[in-house]
Amino acid sequence: MKQGYKQTDIGLIPEDWEIKQIGEFTDAVAGGTPNTTIPEYWGGDIPWMSSGELNKRRVHSVDGRITKTGLENSSTHMIPENCVLVGLAGQGKTRGTVAINYISLCTNQSIAAIFPNDQVETEYLYQNLYSRYDELRELSSGDGGRGGLNLKLIKNLIVPIPPLPEQRRIAEALSDVDELIASLEKLIEKKKALKQGVMQELLTGKRRLPGFTGKWKKKRIKDIGIQIEKGQILTQQEATIGSIPVVAGGRQPAYYCDTFNRSGVNITISASGASAGFVNLYDGQIFASDCSTIGESPSYNIIFVYNALLNIQQKIYSVQTGGAQPHVHPSELYNLEIYYTFDVQEQTEIASILSDIENEIVEKERELQKFRKLKSGMMSELLTGRIRLV
Repeated sequence: MKQGYKQTDIGLIPEDWEIKQIGEFTDAVAGGTPNTTIPEYWGGDIPWMSSGELNKRRVHSVDGRITKTGLENSSTHMIPENCVLVGLAGQGKTRGTVAINYISLCTNQSIAAIFPNDQVETEYLYQNLYSRYDELRELSSGDGGRGGLNLKLIKNLIVPIPPLPEQRRIAEALSDVDELIASLEKLIEKKKALKQGVMQELLTGKRRLPGFTGKWKKKRIKDIGIQIEKGQILTQQEATIGSIPVVAGGRQPAYYCDTFNRSGVNITISASGASAGFVNLYDGQIFASDCSTIGESPSYNIIFVYNALLNIQQKIYSVQTGGAQPHVHPSELYNLEIYYTFDVQEQTEIASILSDIENEIVEKERELQKFRKLKSGMMSELLTGRIRLV
């Protein structure tokens, strides 16, 4: 055994750390929802939080408001600030999601609030439970993915507890990375909004680049010389042997083959399944039969056309047919309209502007992933005591 460490129910931890169940050092309560059919219970000045708002992680404000009468006539409770909040229910990602509230509020029944106490720093407990998302979901009672956590399970959770000064150091280190991650997320959203705004201006002819005066018109795809083709039909052997990536479903390469040559830059539109209508851009792939593709041509700039289609993504979704297995047929795509200029040079300059913004977004998203991996590594080391901050 490593010197200075001891074996416990949760594994090897430093000798001066303790392990306790949450219920041994604090209490937790679940909330409730006032009767939604009684108007007098709603629209007051008491903040009321729904479980969907756990995704904020750090809760400084909430959307819901109830009245004092609603509070008194329901099972919800006012909780103090600096509670650790845990999602108890939900088939999606909410169950097991952890947050901190920085204002006093009440919650619905799908949130457990773990009260602040003098033994464990709120930020440390938040980081510990945040790192245990998968474990919390596995603990959920019930089956078929429809189960939920409950207060008993929450109170029985075992937490490793360093001395308070070390808790604060760990919490500070992890929260610093959280701030970096949050700032990058905001920057990415700003850049995405910027690109969307630029697309609305440049891809409709509302704003013209210097030196271009030709008219823009709303044209059907079939009227501007764009050819939409179906992907390759592959045999089982072709689909499983080879080195050339094959895109299926318009998302990511699903398998590899050597039967066909790489096809250059292509727009692909998923033709069937859950992602039907999804537009993407690929370089050097080939495409399976559940994709519709548009290839390069001297008569248009492929990046311009790609962005023009992104600009009408919702319209592409709207031409889906079928129920459980939706399809988007090329014949329907041909009738969709986009704003269009036949000046390929203007298309190329617009594509360059949009590509520059997109490249900035991709670069920041890579940076974001780097910091998320960094935090994951820090949590695995700091929250187990493998690395000490003393």
